[in-house]
Amino acid sequence: MFTDAELKKIGLETKLFSEKELALHLEEAKKRSDSLEQYVLKQKVIGEEQLYRAAASFYQVPFIDLKQEGIRKDILFLIPEPIATTHKIVAFDKTDQELKIAALNPQDLEIFEFLRKKTGLNITISLTTPESLNEVFKNYHKGLKAEFQELTTPEQPQDTAGTGKELKELAQDLPVIRIVDTLLEYAIFENASDIHIEPTEKEVNVRYRVDGILKNVMTLPKSVHPGVVARIKILSDLKLDEHRLPQDGRFKVAAPEYKVSFRVSVIPTYDGEKVVLRLLNEKTGLLSLEQLGFQTKPLEAVKRNIDKPHGMLLVTGPTGSGKTTTLYAILNILNTPEVNITTIEDPIEYKMTGVNQSQVNPKIGYTFANGLRAYLRQDPDIIMVGEIRDQETAEIAIHAALTGHLVLSTLHTNDAPTTLPRLSEMGVPAFLVASTTNLIIAQRLVRKICQDCIESYTLTKTDLASLEKQINLTTILDTLAEEGIVTKKQSRESLLFYRGKGCKKCGKEGYRGRLGIYEVMEVTTEISNLILRGAKASELMAAAKAQGMLTILEDGFIKAKTGITTIEEVLRVAKG
Repeated sequence: MFTDAELKKIGLETKLFSEKELALHLEEAKKRSDSLEQYVLKQKVIGEEQLYRAAASFYQVPFIDLKQEGIRKDILFLIPEPIATTHKIVAFDKTDQELKIAALNPQDLEIFEFLRKKTGLNITISLTTPESLNEVFKNYHKGLKAEFQELTTPEQPQDTAGTGKELKELAQDLPVIRIVDTLLEYAIFENASDIHIEPTEKEVNVRYRVDGILKNVMTLPKSVHPGVVARIKILSDLKLDEHRLPQDGRFKVAAPEYKVSFRVSVIPTYDGEKVVLRLLNEKTGLLSLEQLGFQTKPLEAVKRNIDKPHGMLLVTGPTGSGKTTTLYAILNILNTPEVNITTIEDPIEYKMTGVNQSQVNPKIGYTFANGLRAYLRQDPDIIMVGEIRDQETAEIAIHAALTGHLVLSTLHTNDAPTTLPRLSEMGVPAFLVASTTNLIIAQRLVRKICQDCIESYTLTKTDLASLEKQINLTTILDTLAEEGIVTKKQSRESLLFYRGKGCKKCGKEGYRGRLGIYEVMEVTTEISNLILRGAKASELMAAAKAQGMLTILEDGFIKAKTGITTIEEVLRVAKG
């Protein structure tokens, strides 16, 4: 579908409409809350084919009516169904050197380049109509349904688990291989962090987590579930005939443009085994602290504290808030030939050259505490512990920090000041916490506004009233003024914020990519004294703010005011 601006250009240049006609159509479309394209097609001002033929002439590409084309199944399936339906493209012909594609948006260069690399063929674009494209999409379902039916025989009911041998044969069927390959390829292309394959009573739902948000991608027939699960188990070297116990594994997928490691978790549910795959792109590379989104003053505090030869640095936040990424960014700075760095993780998420990395295995008694105890005998300078989960790990980590090691770790707390009382609750004496902790970083991840469709807006009175119910807006505005982002005299009604309208580049979401919002608390002499006195988290927060600490909410609002994220995102992840 064309935007109003695109259709205006097409209409005027190809003489489909005069300027007067366009103005009239735009006005009528606005009254009906329709786009210009929806209006002219609904009111039969122009036919769909006539409109798209004119667009093809405007973009100087051929027009094709796919209803007249008999498309071979092997050519159609060169583009997996999810990619075809999301990007509104279809492969309709092929030679040894060329793949012909029909599209609605001839300027979607990113997907064409992806397909060129994937197929190794030159891509030729033709424009078609939405109606003829939808007709071709039905062929995917016809073809897939026919092949899905072959995956289960009448003798084998759909809910049967099958023997190891039967499942192995099922997993090697071409349709199953293609389904799994499609799921993985599309997830990589969409920059998904997780794939969820969830069986229900009658079907299988597939969801991707993109930029922290789960969204439905496709629904598969229940009959393919055993084959898909078996295929993933084979890839990750898991037991095919084990259906009652959870299993964990991993495998890698490599191509010239990507190298992705998949961490696999399979658990039994009432309707069959649920599979979750975590994607770790090994070609992405480690980000710097600046790229992660640290403001200038907090960044200085982090750098000041990682230069210290011993003590403890903690990163806190809920699951999926990017704690491990922050720790690796710090390790990357510290990773020099002069120091011995060891890590104990669950699991190892990134491989770092020059760092001794070890993965816990509770089944054989190799826990964080045991691994940490063993590592202390290996003359380390810097130790990274994946997570402090219990008193034993906390005590060993703190004693290591006390005896001349720099210790990095994570903890699950909502903000930085709460971390200190949490360690005391774990049974670690307050004097040890006070004397070893150097710095605490609390963090969340927010989605970034898509820079291709960003727009500014002013908060209405209703918006302001709603905000004031949720947060202390006066304090936030004072912080923005102190940071030089707004003036002290600026009225609330004149505040400009930003959002994404939603475009083709971001899949109409208005967001693309993620960034951290942070709370960086230095443990100064004053805060150490408060810890020794057994101060509450609220007292520690007040002392840290008096020393100039930005809270997660304040950091989020700075990023919302400067057009990096939206107020809605900040409130979604930081409130409470």
